[in-house]
Amino acid sequence: METLTINKEQTNLSNNSSPHGGVREVVTISGSVAVLEALLAENVDTIFGYPGGAIMPIYDALYDYQEKIKHILVRHEQGGIHAAQGFARASGRTGVVFATSGPGATNLVTGLADAMIDSTPVVCITGQVFAHLLGTDAFQETDVINITTPVTKWNYQVTDANEIPHVLAKAFYIAASGRPGPVLIDITKNAQLQQFNFEGYHKCEHIRSYRPKPIVRKEYVEAAAKMINEAKKPFVVFGQGVILGKAEKEFTQFIEKAGSPAAWTIMGMSAIPTNHPLGMGMLGMHGNYGPNVLTNECDVLIAVGMRFDDRVTGRLDKYAKQAQIIHLDIDPAEIDKNVKATVGIWGDCKETLPMLTALVEQKVYPQWLARFHEFAEEEKQTCILPEINPQTETLSMAEVINTLNELVKGDAVIVTDVGQHQMVTCRYASYNHSKSNITSGGLGTMGFALPAAIGASFANTGRPVIAVIGDGGIQMTIQELGTIMQSDANVKIMVLNNQYLGMVRQWQQLFHDKRYSFVDIASPDYVLVAKGYAISGNKVSKREELKKAMTAMLAHNGAYLLEVMVGKEDNVFPMVPQGCSVSEIRLK
Repeated sequence: METLTINKEQTNLSNNSSPHGGVREVVTISGSVAVLEALLAENVDTIFGYPGGAIMPIYDALYDYQEKIKHILVRHEQGGIHAAQGFARASGRTGVVFATSGPGATNLVTGLADAMIDSTPVVCITGQVFAHLLGTDAFQETDVINITTPVTKWNYQVTDANEIPHVLAKAFYIAASGRPGPVLIDITKNAQLQQFNFEGYHKCEHIRSYRPKPIVRKEYVEAAAKMINEAKKPFVVFGQGVILGKAEKEFTQFIEKAGSPAAWTIMGMSAIPTNHPLGMGMLGMHGNYGPNVLTNECDVLIAVGMRFDDRVTGRLDKYAKQAQIIHLDIDPAEIDKNVKATVGIWGDCKETLPMLTALVEQKVYPQWLARFHEFAEEEKQTCILPEINPQTETLSMAEVINTLNELVKGDAVIVTDVGQHQMVTCRYASYNHSKSNITSGGLGTMGFALPAAIGASFANTGRPVIAVIGDGGIQMTIQELGTIMQSDANVKIMVLNNQYLGMVRQWQQLFHDKRYSFVDIASPDYVLVAKGYAISGNKVSKREELKKAMTAMLAHNGAYLLEVMVGKEDNVFPMVPQGCSVSEIRLK
């Protein structure tokens, strides 16, 4: 078979004998070109990254692929991986990040940990020093494989270019299959430069001993259906597994046939519209009153695609002890990990939910639903109305989000950072579409929102992307305003400024006798900073200015920053104090 040598002056492979379209002949290419051909074969059209010495050959090859692959130059590698997370969460596709060796690679670690705990599919490709220098403490060498092993679903170091096609195929398969997660591939510089005979790229569809989609045991589904049919007070709690499994339709059909009230975790929010008649609101520490209290009154608790996180369960020894537990999850490690299941159904919820729906009886529970509505009314009078219509001169975070709801009407992608503004947004924002609520759930990473919103803006959802950020979180990754400036990312940024690290201050107020230890944070002039990055902006502090300012932000063509001054010592309620059961939730 004739061998064709490809150099960088020639057209990339996808324009002639494309390996992802079927290679007609063996070609000789570099490892760097093989990386980019793999990305094209995996339908990757957007990369977030930052170049450096050890990954320079890949960036050199990328020069010839600019018409097919968009590269977004971030200002920090942490911003790169958070952007890839935002892209993945908004699009349902795998995010891709490039970074160089040493500090470039270690700057990914926070994002890897965040993606790992929140099950976000991301493939990180890092450069590494030449193979013969490994272990010599060479310039910008670090053992990224051992560093990232605890925070990746899989990682691998490539030292020979011949490995690149099948390793990357495996990486994309592992990242997106089963319970998704981050994968890191570290490629030494010699492997990037090495010429090898490339016989085509073949997507991975199977790995021995790895079963991402388990075989569903029908007898467990039957046992669960029997419990649900016999229940007097069934209650469904669901998480991001519904969204990751692309099972929103199947889930809706299940709860509507079963007639069961349902409540979401923060990560499960938007899997069903927030105004669905069976949607009872959010679970957890700052969740809604009824779902928390009535968790300890239901007789059958059906958990779908959620992991019984401590912020959802409160004290485990007082969590739903009266109930039979049915737990549906794709990851066997989650079943019985925190809460013992009466019946555990291991499988993809897109497959298991229709099986369960077929067996459950069509029912309604008017008296049981009325209990949720009673608690909702009490919460509305005690918490919600005072928060969205405060009798104070200062704006509240709740009324800011409520005003946003009036304007976007549930048709926006909202990306939140971590803190009080996050909890308020998750409590009050309305959503009509899945994959609309993007936040750092399990790790609680401050600095997440701004770069994640940039990533979400390149997912092309057709809806506005709005980042809601506290004055603490935005200062952690504020340099990514430069990414917005250079890439023309259409992101609307709302900084809710209470001049405190608000969530920590709330805990110090409630549980540490108001000993406000190092939570008073000073801020720059955010509008002036944004202007320095050619981003328009405005600042409001008066109630009568809020709606007009927000309308102008949403109507602006391009990125916009709106700083909103809110009450300094406002708290987020309801709240389940640490160490208490969910039924001990406080309304004030």
